[in-house]
Amino acid sequence: MPPEWRNRYEHMIRIFIAERHWIPAAGMVIDDRVKVIIAGAAVRLVLRLGLEYYDRMREIVVYPYVYKHKDERGMMIFGEAHPWGTVVLSWPAVLHGLANPCDGENTALHEFAHILDRDDGAFNGTPFLHSREDYGPWAEVMARHFELLKLGGPEELAVLRMYGATNPAEFFSVATEAFFEIPSVMQGQMPELYEVMKKFYGGDPFTYGLCPRRL
Repeated sequence: MPPEWRNRYEHMIRIFIAERHWIPAAGMVIDDRVKVIIAGAAVRLVLRLGLEYYDRMREIVVYPYVYKHKDERGMMIFGEAHPWGTVVLSWPAVLHGLANPCDGENTALHEFAHILDRDDGAFNGTPFLHSREDYGPWAEVMARHFELLKLGGPEELAVLRMYGATNPAEFFSVATEAFFEIPSVMQGQMPELYEVMKKFYGGDPFTYGLCPRRL
């Protein structure tokens, strides 16, 4: 990461940590390392956008294990984003996403992408875009690839997890994981999706990403 971006990144991490309520669940110990790793994932998404994109998100709850809801048998949960401004994360899932930053799977990125999506008032796969003219191309590209993923399109499956076919909100979050973790694969297989994601996130993730560009 170039020094100018690293300085901005570290500054935004400090602010992000200070402005959130950190809530330990089920005996979790939230120390500075936990905060920095989670904040680092959140800030990656908004490094070019600004922390105001997280103004509606005030609480981060962290579990020391993969958890499940009492009323849902057998359904293990890695993370959640709630409409009232809370993100819940499983710490092992966060570390698993960090262990291989170039596989297109990252629970923390996924859940913070949901927060960006919710910023326009609903979990619908469309965050606040930068201009009115952006919405038409965004809707066309996202809807087309969402439908192709549901059908098992080979280009889509080469880039995105099938979980993205659940609904448009999950498609956006899964696409965000891929955009930041395997951008060159997305650029090669799904260039139109890459371009609308690049326009929303404000630039090429290769500038400050963790994975090298694949030629």
